[in-house]
Amino acid sequence: MDIQTLADDAFKTELTGLIPQMRAFARSLCRDAVAADDLAQDALLKAWNNRSSYQAGTNMKAWTFMILRNQFYSDKRRSWRSTQLDPEVAERTLVAVSNPIASLELDEVRRALAKLPEDQREALILIGAGGLSYEEVSEICGCAIGTIKSRVSRARDRLAALLEDGAYDQDDMLPSNAMGNLIAQLDSLRGAAIAA
Repeated sequence: MDIQTLADDAFKTELTGLIPQMRAFARSLCRDAVAADDLAQDALLKAWNNRSSYQAGTNMKAWTFMILRNQFYSDKRRSWRSTQLDPEVAERTLVAVSNPIASLELDEVRRALAKLPEDQREALILIGAGGLSYEEVSEICGCAIGTIKSRVSRARDRLAALLEDGAYDQDDMLPSNAMGNLIAQLDSLRGAAIAA
């Protein structure tokens, strides 16, 4: 095997290890599991196709999260041309969970998270669900570490207040989607612990 093949194999191994974290981050950005999986796949493909621009020894997790985040915002700008999923079709594809109260509580957290300003929600999800360091999130978001720490602190305080007051909106998403989002985040945290 030549050097390029070895480099591709190492890149592929490291990128494959990040799939659970990328899916969890995508699910936290998208409010639809199918769209989140599509987003994660697009970001993985983009990362693979641009592997020559990745500098060995740098943080691949931050690099791939930045690709995913940029892809999300690009898709969001084009989303006005797409059609929404039929709610009846979505309802038929959902899986019931065994503890409906837990799903309702998780759904409350999801809806409260949606009330946060986007920069605060993004920082909180990257730190809390993604398991990234403040430095990594700073690099992904393109702002100072102190700014990220401030956003996370304000997001936690605001989220606690929203949950205590019940000050979050109702929406058409079923609570079972909140459970899937949490499972993806837990998988992300387990993956980060194994990789460390």
